[in-house]
Amino acid sequence: MLAATGWVGGTPTPLRGASVLLRPTTDADTATLDRIVREPAVAAWWSAPDDYDDMLAIVLDDEVIGAIQYDEETDPEYRHASIDIFLTTAMHGRGLGTDSVRTLARWLIRERGHHRLTIDPAAANTAAIHSYRKVGFKPVGIMRAYGRDYRTGGWADGLLMDLIADELS
Repeated sequence: MLAATGWVGGTPTPLRGASVLLRPTTDADTATLDRIVREPAVAAWWSAPDDYDDMLAIVLDDEVIGAIQYDEETDPEYRHASIDIFLTTAMHGRGLGTDSVRTLARWLIRERGHHRLTIDPAAANTAAIHSYRKVGFKPVGIMRAYGRDYRTGGWADGLLMDLIADELS
């Protein structure tokens, strides 16, 4: 597998969505991203990573409002990419997560040549699931006791969703 950033041969031009800009994170983003992942509505679904080196900053009007990352499976028989995202609570419900996921999905399909993408929100994260459906992701199935539930400390189900290249909206 490639590193989560997948920037083979160097960093590309930042990716522009309808409203957001996705660019590689820098050390200057760390304090902002640390603050965001500790917001209660974000921390319910995300744990703070050790670093943000393999992520793209989500920027709106020159302000970092979250981060998005991807991973690529390069085995030709199973080639696909996966996406994960978090966004500051103040920006929830404004379509910016959808714009970010759609922007990265387009790049993964058009520039990296992936025919299939996956995303795996917690099954209880209805807002995220709604956003991913807008991009074209479809539910595949429930993954039982899939990930840590940061609210309870127990295990929570995840929803596997995928998108085939020609379904991108």
